[in-house]
Amino acid sequence: MSFVRDLFHTSPRSHVPLDHVTTLQDEQYPIADSPQPGPSTTLLHDRPADLQPVPCDPLVDSPAPPYEEGDFNACSPRRSTDRSLLYPTRSVEPSEGYPPSAASVCSTATNTPLPSRAPSPLPFYYSGASSCSSDSESEPESPLLGRPHRQPPWRAAERRRWWSLSFGSNNADGWRRRRRWRDVVWGLRTCKRVVRRLVRHPLFPKTPVTILLTLLFLTIFGVSLTFLLIYILNPDKEPLPWRGYCTLPQHSGGPPSLSLSSSALLQTPLPTNLTPSAFPPPEFDMLAPAGVFVGVFSMDTAVERRMLVRSTWANHRRSREGAGDGDGGLGTSRTVVRFIMGQPRKDWERRVKLEMETYNDIVILPVQENMNSGKTHAFFSWAANHSWVPPLYQDDFARMPEEFSYTNATIPAPPILASHDPVWAHRDQLKPSPQPWVRPDFVVKADDDSFVMLAELEARLRVELYKEPLPPPPPPSVRKQSTSQQSLLRPRSDDDPAILDFNQIASYFDFAIAPYATRTPPTLAAISSEVPAEPPSRDPLVFWGYLVKNRFMAGELYALSFALVDWVSKDPAVKAMTRGAEDKQTSKWIRAHPQAEQVRWSSERCWIYDHPRAGTVYSHGFLFPSEVRRVQEGVIRDVQRLAQQLAKESSTAALALPVGQNVPAPEKWSHSTVSRFGSRYSPPSGDLSLDYSVEALVEGSDMSMVHDDGSLSADLAWKYREGRRKRYAGQRIGGTVVVHFIKKNMWFLETAAALLHGEDMTPLERALEEARATEGAESEDPGASRPVSAGVPSGSSDTDGSHLMGETQDSVASTDSDRTNARSTRTMTRRRIGAQGQS
Repeated sequence: MSFVRDLFHTSPRSHVPLDHVTTLQDEQYPIADSPQPGPSTTLLHDRPADLQPVPCDPLVDSPAPPYEEGDFNACSPRRSTDRSLLYPTRSVEPSEGYPPSAASVCSTATNTPLPSRAPSPLPFYYSGASSCSSDSESEPESPLLGRPHRQPPWRAAERRRWWSLSFGSNNADGWRRRRRWRDVVWGLRTCKRVVRRLVRHPLFPKTPVTILLTLLFLTIFGVSLTFLLIYILNPDKEPLPWRGYCTLPQHSGGPPSLSLSSSALLQTPLPTNLTPSAFPPPEFDMLAPAGVFVGVFSMDTAVERRMLVRSTWANHRRSREGAGDGDGGLGTSRTVVRFIMGQPRKDWERRVKLEMETYNDIVILPVQENMNSGKTHAFFSWAANHSWVPPLYQDDFARMPEEFSYTNATIPAPPILASHDPVWAHRDQLKPSPQPWVRPDFVVKADDDSFVMLAELEARLRVELYKEPLPPPPPPSVRKQSTSQQSLLRPRSDDDPAILDFNQIASYFDFAIAPYATRTPPTLAAISSEVPAEPPSRDPLVFWGYLVKNRFMAGELYALSFALVDWVSKDPAVKAMTRGAEDKQTSKWIRAHPQAEQVRWSSERCWIYDHPRAGTVYSHGFLFPSEVRRVQEGVIRDVQRLAQQLAKESSTAALALPVGQNVPAPEKWSHSTVSRFGSRYSPPSGDLSLDYSVEALVEGSDMSMVHDDGSLSADLAWKYREGRRKRYAGQRIGGTVVVHFIKKNMWFLETAAALLHGEDMTPLERALEEARATEGAESEDPGASRPVSAGVPSGSSDTDGSHLMGETQDSVASTDSDRTNARSTRTMTRRRIGAQGQS
């Protein structure tokens, strides 16, 4: 009832926590005393003077108030850690000096103990009446009350100092900075909260076994996702029909049409009476050598690769002179190789300077080292002003480069040459007055992971230099008139390719066309159709390389004629298109040329390929002309059968349709005896020696078809291999130009061994040639007597002579039988491989 009475009491109550109550010691109260009930009034017992309670009268000043300054209740006593004095058990008599009303009115704790009740984990708050007044009418720490009102920050009312004041826009900047910092902090807090919830999730792994399984699952998922993305984003998913590239005519004309499919094999329909073109042409030796400046892109750290280039294809006799006896270096007498680098790093700067002083073949461009951020444009800009090659040292050629705009530009011969410069230049330097150097006809950009045969490269560019220039396009009025006449004669069908204008080309390649490319002359209406067309360019306009997807030249090696290089270095629109894949950017530049339709795009997709170990779509074995002739024979047979099949499928009234660009290439045209697309290269046999392993990388060789099953042994394949003279069919040039994607130095050395080393004639070929020569001599003079050795009787000489002839015939017979067996085995192996390719 007292609790109910106190609950409805109107006077304010002070709620003092139990730990703020001043208590007495336990030993002052005997346990035998019985407690007196009453929640509001307690009997005070006899206690020492220092423990007597002090009345809480606010009007009376106490000499030493036992209160803390930070307490909300000013009358609350000091804190005490002894809770045993809260429940006194001694009965107090009035005669002991303590009146019944002398109990402390500041404490709300009862003096009645509850021994049978377990103590509560929370302190007990009693809301009894209190006679003391306080400035605080309620206890803010009480859990029964609502959330207390938060006090303002202690610096909120503080006066702002002069260093924290901001004026004008600085205030807004500071507010933005604080807001950004607050956003960052909130973002971190949000991430922390999400991570905390994720970790506390029931499905989150917590035991070592579940953690390991989860990590294994995430690893497998990440690897699978990576390979899936690589497969999706990789445009090359099928091997290319390189056998068709070596047989069918390649593109050599104006820029490829953008409406042409990227997978089209041919630009124009193919006739059924196909004859592969032979290289070199008959009049090749009558053409003067072309001036070629080869810039090999390198880095400051690629010292070893530069040394390999200097010692192999940049200086080797078979690279500069060709196969066989060569030409004495005359063809490459105007070919110069230099290494192109950006600014070296501080750690490599001194080393690069020492290398430049030693070899004199390094060019440092004024740009930072990069690949797709303007290095190619910087190189062509440098080459337009500083590239020079030796002049012609002989003038007995039928055709020579004359009447070019850059013919008269000369510079004195450099005083110091590189060790791999042409031999003719070194000889000329020994003269008292060496001839001045001239501008190159072509500037070649090459990567340092490419192996270049300089004689083959110069031969291709020489032929392109002396080709007839492309005719200029007709005026726009004549072009529009002819187009309208053709549309009247023959209605356009859905199969005809669309014609793209300048704006569509610009939107496709994402570049801005110069105004002169789309500007219409004001006097165009007055020009009649009889006005002659614009004269062709005075200088050759040639863009040579490997045409990829009928869109751009591959970046491993491509060549620009000097007129194109000079235009690239000066055109302002080209300077704005320097970032991106450098090979694609270069093709964009050529398409933006003011005479773009007169630029000859010459593609070479047979003799430019990747290393056999690369495993890319451009990869196959090392090619030689002898194997290419065999490949061409098989492709021509396939084309004839395909033409017959199309003729049967077509109607009898219609003519037989020739093989065109829409006909898919057979799958066996991409077959290689050395490598397989999508799989790692493995030698045909595990116990091959060094020479045998290099021979196994040659396309179509017997060594590449050796297997462990014993159908063709490695020793027999090595015995019947082809020499360099037979592989080149007795010619000096006509083979591989560039081998690309040589990512390892071992691959580089393998390429050098396959293309630069080897015997011109194998021992078997030499023995067979000698045997044929002997048989030919005997057939021409059958009555000639054989010489007789001195001291040998005549009778015995006949016997011995017949015996030696029999041994020779037996050896020849055994050689012929072995050769026949090898041919039969080789034929069976090729048939089996061809059947596997068709399947």
